[in-house]
Amino acid sequence: MMVASETPGALDGLFVLDLSRILAGPTATQLLGDMGATVIKIENPKTGGDDTRAWGPNYARDNDGNATDLSAYFMAANRNKHSVAVDLSTEDGQNIIRKLAARADVVIENYKPGGLVKYGLDHDTMRKAHPGLVYCSISGFGQTGPNRDKPGYDLMAQGYGGIMSLTGDPDGTPTKVGVGIADVMCGMYATIGILAALRHRDRTGEGQHIDLSLVDAQMAWLINEGCNYLVSGDVPERRGNAHPNIVPYDAFATSDGHVLVAVGNDSQFVRFCDAIGAPELGADPRYATNLKRIENRVTLTQSLTPILARMTKDELLGKMHSVKVPGGPIHDVAEALNSDQAQARGTVVAVNREGVADGYVRLLANPLKFSATPVTYRRAPPRFGQDTDAVLATLDLQNTQENPD
Repeated sequence: MMVASETPGALDGLFVLDLSRILAGPTATQLLGDMGATVIKIENPKTGGDDTRAWGPNYARDNDGNATDLSAYFMAANRNKHSVAVDLSTEDGQNIIRKLAARADVVIENYKPGGLVKYGLDHDTMRKAHPGLVYCSISGFGQTGPNRDKPGYDLMAQGYGGIMSLTGDPDGTPTKVGVGIADVMCGMYATIGILAALRHRDRTGEGQHIDLSLVDAQMAWLINEGCNYLVSGDVPERRGNAHPNIVPYDAFATSDGHVLVAVGNDSQFVRFCDAIGAPELGADPRYATNLKRIENRVTLTQSLTPILARMTKDELLGKMHSVKVPGGPIHDVAEALNSDQAQARGTVVAVNREGVADGYVRLLANPLKFSATPVTYRRAPPRFGQDTDAVLATLDLQNTQENPD
């Protein structure tokens, strides 16, 4: 189903100047755009735009079957934006950014700390000119600290921030999460911070600078494992799919694949054992409470493994669901996005896009379901620089830059 709604969103009328690239900043500005904000994405004509335009191998194809600059990676975080080609290293480019900033509510950038000072586009300079401006800076390590000048990609943030030490097989190599989760979560924190700063601005007229780092954000979402360490002093270990605080809570092999078993409390454990034909485990005092099951994790897992291995996936899930014990399948991406639940919830959207095969692109939907101000998909991810002339015309500037097309 094609989606091109013009319903005003919760952030309708908000103007966002996006100087960010790759994933964390673009994730934040896409979320703001989904909620109705006007987002002007600035892209460097010297490099052909956002780095992720070249991060293949999957690209939207034009009507002749040729790859466009709309990589799948780029499209994941850049809908509902206007693409404007501006060279920040030139006086003309800096003048354009200043004029756009004069009408902006929000500026977001992910240059190295201090990297925009030489252009006069840093937060101190721009906020002096526009006291109500909300200016969000995203970097690898933040604007302060001994590592402030080091570059930071998602992989390094996951390594430095501790999550890789918790992810993967207990006897294997520390493993990153399969997607750029440090970037995505940082982008979500940025969105929350921007909305909070706008709330403050609307009450007081005062803008502010938001200093956010990939590593800070990643450490913040260590959640229970971070607090486990802070409370006990014991360094958490990799447990694969097992849970540090709940047992049994893991992926178990059946005769035709793996199933997730998530027993959340003691009564569920007794029902689970009865359902799989092992009531003696439910009655065993070694496993009577979750704390005891954690203490005896190894022996319990050794007892459950052969029992579950004799069942099929559907058989085990059926038994668990019949007694209201949480569990589920492990879908691949195709199974997840084509599931009946995904279809019912509108998890995939098709957005009109001229110049590509079929006339539309398929994207992952925003999960927010507003009752009064629904998320809208007004603009497909833009081609590089496609809106340059139109946006510059509103500034009463002659475009003296080289034509990006």
